[in-house]
Amino acid sequence: MDIRPIHTKADYKAALKIVSALVDADPKRGTPEADRLEVLGTLLEAYEAQHYPLELPDPIEAIKFRMEQQGLSAKDLKPMIGGLNRVYEVLNRKRPLSIAMVRRLNSSLGISAECLIREAA
Repeated sequence: MDIRPIHTKADYKAALKIVSALVDADPKRGTPEADRLEVLGTLLEAYEAQHYPLELPDPIEAIKFRMEQQGLSAKDLKPMIGGLNRVYEVLNRKRPLSIAMVRRLNSSLGISAECLIREAA
């Protein structure tokens, strides 16, 4: 298995090409090809984290996105945020999220606490 670190954009593109071909081949777990795919995936992930960092989304937009994904209405957020008025205040950026709200949203909707505690735009 000839795998090297990814240092340059050319290395990155070459690794992406190899990974794409391996994904298309869909190797069986435990085979040398599957191992190569896993290692290259890890290297690509590390390179992308360093060179193409993603910003966390706005917390309110993250909540609205998750609501859309799960087909939730504002009423469904009452157990996590409080009364319907409070839910609308949060969604309309009139009230900040409290720590208790962050905990419940994180637990119930799976939105990262790091995202939820971020300053809303």
